Amino acid sequence: MTISSVGFIGLGTMGRGMALNLVKAAETVYVYDPFPEAVKTLTDAGAVACASPAEVAEKVSTIVVCVPDAPQVRDVVFGPGGNGPKGIAEAGKSGITVLDATTMVRDKAMAIHDEAAEKGIGYWDCPISGLPKRAADGTLTIMFGGTKEAYDAALPILAPCGSDIICCGPAGAGQAMKGLNNVIYNINIIGFCELLPMALKWGMDVEALENLVLSGSSRSFASEHFVPKILRGDFTGDFPMQAAYKDILNVRQMAEDVGAETPVADAMAKVYEKCLETAGQGPKSTLIKLYEDALGVQFRKPGAA
Repeated sequence: MTISSVGFIGLGTMGRGMALNLVKAAETVYVYDPFPEAVKTLTDAGAVACASPAEVAEKVSTIVVCVPDAPQVRDVVFGPGGNGPKGIAEAGKSGITVLDATTMVRDKAMAIHDEAAEKGIGYWDCPISGLPKRAADGTLTIMFGGTKEAYDAALPILAPCGSDIICCGPAGAGQAMKGLNNVIYNINIIGFCELLPMALKWGMDVEALENLVLSGSSRSFASEHFVPKILRGDFTGDFPMQAAYKDILNVRQMAEDVGAETPVADAMAKVYEKCLETAGQGPKSTLIKLYEDALGVQFRKPGAA
């Protein structure tokens, strides 16, 4: 079934795949991104380019946003001020819905929701989980924070982008759910990053350890994705740790809100923070280097980079 025209703002690593899937499903997709090369990929596929978020809002009533973090979302929704491109709210049009796939700290999403509502804009957080391949395949997990009515209305727009679209609760709940998901994911990553170099130092074989974590009960999505890359010495192309740190902040806030103790998550966060001090913008797989350096080993296959 063809869906009505929709807008899409933010055509980076994840947004590009989502927008391309919407081009296949919608009557017309109006797009905006500050980088012309990103826009060209979409216009080559049949999308229509706009000069600003405000122009996108003039064309459609529903806009999907996928940008790095809260400051960029605020620019898109409210405008950056000065001579920058006008934001969605500056189109002066009522009844617009913004479906925000950006990951951010929950409190910031809730603040944007409240400010947008004052301007007649329905803003709902719907962060995404999955790698660029799943964005391209339209099989992302999408965590929707908003009313049940807003969720039902958003489903036809989000369906081409995700295979699992979860109604998480009120505004902000999508960000909370995304944080929960990624903290569990990070715990898995820390687990094998901590133990595999130790096992190698002890004398176990690299290929035997690979077989274990890709076929045994320790197998996880994290090990399936990262262990083969680590073994090849490939530490590129994954989400940078600094950008993903907001997931830890979301779960910390959740724990504080209910007075919960989270010793395992806290231990993971300490390692994550230590790695951030040394690796900075490195991807999550660089966590293993902390343990490799401490033991003087490298968990790599022969001939790896």
